[in-house]
Amino acid sequence: MKMPARLLFPLLAAAAFAAPAHADPSLAQSAEPPDKFSFLITYGADQCPESSGEEIVVCAQEPETERYRVPKPLREELKEDDAPMGGSWASAVEGYDSIARTTRPNSCSAVGSYGFTGCTAAAIRQWFEERRLYAQQQGKD
Repeated sequence: MKMPARLLFPLLAAAAFAAPAHADPSLAQSAEPPDKFSFLITYGADQCPESSGEEIVVCAQEPETERYRVPKPLREELKEDDAPMGGSWASAVEGYDSIARTTRPNSCSAVGSYGFTGCTAAAIRQWFEERRLYAQQQGKD
């Protein structure tokens, strides 16, 4: 029985993918990973502890002045929470108020209790904001 070549190729390709792949044991890891990892930060003249046979110790050295301070990544995060452009706390509170306004009463929203009652107040706030922006643009020209 002769098979056409165009039928033989897909059949061979399917057989190649269906056969299980042979795992080479020489590629596997020969040793077990350590059971314990220690990541430490030492300050000033403090020495990093020595690692034992089953433990890996990684140390970072910081100056003594950083010992009792809030870690630098957290300090940078706190700076981002400040009012933009060194603005006042009043502008920051106003920003937080506008974020939380959508779920409060008088919010002109379908979400929250009595949300429909704030539509007039929302229109007035929008009008004042547009007026403030217009005045700022006129002052810059």
